[in-house]
Amino acid sequence: MTDYSAQIARELTIRPQQAQAVIRLLAEKATIPFIARYRKEATGSLDEVTVTAIRDRLQALQILDQRRASIRNALEERGLLNSQLSQALEKASTLAALEDLYLPYRPKRRTRAQVAREKGLEPLALSLLQQKGKDPAILAVKYISSEKDVSDVETALAGARDILAERCTEHPAIRERMRALFRKQGLLRSRVVSRKQQDEDAAKFRDYFLWEEPVDKVPSHRVLAMFRGEEEGILRLSLRPHDEEAAQSILERLFIRSNTSESSQIRTALRDGYTRLLAPALENELRAELKQRADTEAIRIFSDNLRQILLAPPLGAKRIMGVDPGFRTGCKVVCLDNSGILLEYTTINPHSGSEKTRQEAEQSLLHLVRTHAIEAIAVGNGTAGRETERFLRNIPNWPNIPIIMVNESGASVYSASELARAEFPDLDLTYRSAISIGRRLADPLAELIKIDPRSIGVGQYQHDVNQTALRRSLNDVVDSCVNAVGVDVNTASEQLLTHVSGLGATLAHNIVMYRQENGPFRNRRELLAVPRLGPGAFEQCSGFLRIKDGNQPLDASAVHPEAYPVVEAMARDLHTTVIKLMHNASLRRSIELSRYVDERFGIPSLTDIMAELEKPGRDPRPPLTAFAFSDHIHSLQDLRPGMILPGIVTNITAFGAFVDIGVHQDGLVHISRLADHFVKNPSEIVRVHQEVHVTVLEVDMQRKRISLSMRHQDQP
Repeated sequence: MTDYSAQIARELTIRPQQAQAVIRLLAEKATIPFIARYRKEATGSLDEVTVTAIRDRLQALQILDQRRASIRNALEERGLLNSQLSQALEKASTLAALEDLYLPYRPKRRTRAQVAREKGLEPLALSLLQQKGKDPAILAVKYISSEKDVSDVETALAGARDILAERCTEHPAIRERMRALFRKQGLLRSRVVSRKQQDEDAAKFRDYFLWEEPVDKVPSHRVLAMFRGEEEGILRLSLRPHDEEAAQSILERLFIRSNTSESSQIRTALRDGYTRLLAPALENELRAELKQRADTEAIRIFSDNLRQILLAPPLGAKRIMGVDPGFRTGCKVVCLDNSGILLEYTTINPHSGSEKTRQEAEQSLLHLVRTHAIEAIAVGNGTAGRETERFLRNIPNWPNIPIIMVNESGASVYSASELARAEFPDLDLTYRSAISIGRRLADPLAELIKIDPRSIGVGQYQHDVNQTALRRSLNDVVDSCVNAVGVDVNTASEQLLTHVSGLGATLAHNIVMYRQENGPFRNRRELLAVPRLGPGAFEQCSGFLRIKDGNQPLDASAVHPEAYPVVEAMARDLHTTVIKLMHNASLRRSIELSRYVDERFGIPSLTDIMAELEKPGRDPRPPLTAFAFSDHIHSLQDLRPGMILPGIVTNITAFGAFVDIGVHQDGLVHISRLADHFVKNPSEIVRVHQEVHVTVLEVDMQRKRISLSMRHQDQP
């Protein structure tokens, strides 16, 4: 097996031993959260980001070597592989370099050059390439043949030029040099398709009707926007060097060595080869690179946003009323217990315009709050959200219960899902949405993992990027968040358990079935009784599963079972118990960690263990704080330039951040207005769900666009 550790270590600026350890653990089916959390001594405390980078680079190198072997085998089978070509293949460090080497030998459809070779014109092409000062017409005469359909001198020379055009433009060194030129001097040009210019759908691409930008400067969001416009038939794109004459001159300097009639033939061939073969190929290649680069950046932004949403502050185990607001069909109301179980549901109509129905709604809500001892109310932030929030706050004799607006993006997706139908088969879709809204307030992570992340509403052109790469990145984020928080094995849903390290769908299902048949788990070791959950899966998952009120106190923490003997030794040396050690800070401070260092546990892992003993099963998410929009702002019509308003960041893109200010339409803070200083990456300034204050700059009522600023200099 090829050892990639040295190369990966060099590229990621880590030690070869660290890369080697991660590669070995991955081969043993260890998960990224497990490696980062419980194998710090082996990896030198590499974090999840670096472990993921090692995994991805390892797979890329393996794909490269698989392609290298495939090309080598194809050449060997056809008797084309010589020592020089073999060495070149071995040295090729990119897929592009491999494909350049293989291009002249790749089986391809019948080209003009192949037709010319079949007519016996290759010797003529090679004679012209030597440029010895001979008359091309005289050289071509002897190749005239009626049998081979070469009727005259010009036909022979045209065929020779076709051979030269293909030969010169398929040379690996030439392609690499021209590829570098396209990357350095390429311009991405966008023009509107004239017949589409007045179409209503074309308006959103108006900025790109006449646009050009250097390839190495164009940001990801503009690439994806222009590519989408091209896909929809509205834009026409091209990607060529800004000076194509200079590009063709490079070819001429490389192949033309004199000023003869032969050189003139070569010059014609080179220009044809550039225009017909090389430029289109490199343009397609560079477009693919540009798309991949844009995809990578868009996926990174989406992943960062998703992580912030999944790790949003939870309210915790409270009795919650969930409200899915609506004008015409009324507001769907559900009451949930502190485990998220549905207690009661109803519909109220506070926005019908009738005073009677409004009073009935008030009485109904007061009754539900008292009957079920409701501790908090979650109101969806969609249609009628602000109006419903205002209605609740104005109910006479309303108890002191927090009313919290909840982002309901994707709730309708969940409500129509097979999962929701299985849990609530007899319930209307809108009631399922209200349940999802209420559960999101209690624990955003546990509820949002039931929804395809692409439906949560925090992406940037998420449907335009590589879907395989997107799914993989988002799955990594979900797994990372679930394992960072930890999961109560006795209350977690099957969907939440699926994302625990080492489990997956089958074992998650088996755990839930075992729990239903045998009651709550009393300790982690009992997990080994779950069908198909063997020692390997137990090693991977047990540290991330929590058991509260069990017969082993450490099971409620992130201390891995393999480390229990270490904690027990600490307690024994202090003549105390594990429980007392967990509850007595002075005892823990007296522990000298170096005494417990061995081949398996070093200072990094022992430090983590002590942190867990201090706060067993601690939740890494911040506490929830109440937030309120401006009382006098409810719609676009209420906005005026110069207003300073509170808001919540709902989405972050490469070009700025979207902020909800409570008017049913998010406003945009452009990247140039996020701070008083230059901002390269919006994520350095804001995060999703962050509370901010923004200044209204402009309101476009027709297009429903709000321009906002966070710069102090834009404040009135």
